[in-house]
Amino acid sequence: MTTPAVPEGIPAGVPSGVPSGVPDEVMTLEQAAWFKEVAARLVANVEQVLLGKPHVVQLALTTLLSEGHLLLEDFPGTGKTSLARALAQTVGGTSNRIQFTPDLLPGDVTGMSMYDQKNGVFEFHTGPVFSNVLLADEINRASPKTQSALLEVMEESRVTVDGVTHSVPDPFMVIATQNPVEQAGTYRLPEAQLDRFLLKTTLGYPDAVSTRRILEGVRVKSHQRTLEPILSVHDLRSMIETAKLVTTDSAILDYVSRLVDATRSASEVRLGSSVRGALALVRSSMTWAALQGRTYVLPDDVKALAEPVLAHRLVLDPEAEFDGVTPTSVVGRILLDVVPPHERLSV
Repeated sequence: MTTPAVPEGIPAGVPSGVPSGVPDEVMTLEQAAWFKEVAARLVANVEQVLLGKPHVVQLALTTLLSEGHLLLEDFPGTGKTSLARALAQTVGGTSNRIQFTPDLLPGDVTGMSMYDQKNGVFEFHTGPVFSNVLLADEINRASPKTQSALLEVMEESRVTVDGVTHSVPDPFMVIATQNPVEQAGTYRLPEAQLDRFLLKTTLGYPDAVSTRRILEGVRVKSHQRTLEPILSVHDLRSMIETAKLVTTDSAILDYVSRLVDATRSASEVRLGSSVRGALALVRSSMTWAALQGRTYVLPDDVKALAEPVLAHRLVLDPEAEFDGVTPTSVVGRILLDVVPPHERLSV
């Protein structure tokens, strides 16, 4: 495993990137430079498997470093499983995959208690959810009862079985996929579950150059590729904590608040973004700024993430949907209507 360079100013014995001192400490320029360097190496490592998709990999990494979950709505065969596996290998973590089907039970996701006849006690057998990166493939094919098995773990990073709470590995991330074409035998995700996904994006098909590179490596199947870890799960936790030190001016918070309010008052929207959506936009913007090597959030960071963070949280009016209005178009119009800040408010 290649150990990333430790930025100056961090005391000995403190994991690389971990802030020290008072709770209100802000990110230093050295930490920002270190964060950008390591993040670039993480993205490049994942791109060995997922060719030609640097922006999607950055969004996935932003989700992971923001302690959120990612929803991918895309066609089959675009590399969704490869992304989850590559991301877990890059950070030295574990990954599991669940193929969601109508007959899948909640216990198949979280695990279940089984009776041990020899010892006369019930023992808990962990399910696939106990991993750093969980791929929930075609999540909308499972029944609402099974889908609800993920609600607690996505919000609190733990599961409760037979009244006993079990914590999942830290960090923990769900990458769920949906097929936007074939809807027969599927169950639409409820708004409460959609709201728990920090980001929603799509991979799309690779361009001609990337497709040719993929075809050149046809002898090796994607699941046979093993990536060298760039950093450990422990150091990943350091990056997560470092991203929380990015400065967010009051003007940025006001901007996010006005954007969220605009989603609730839009004529085409029946249900706008929740407070959780506003928090997700601020948190992911902080991480996005750190990926660029900055210690502060710009309005452009908020604009870059507004659509993937907010669009899937909107419920449109049926008449607007019939007229061809989409959540993405609504968020795009709101970004044009809501004026971003031009100066700082904090002193």
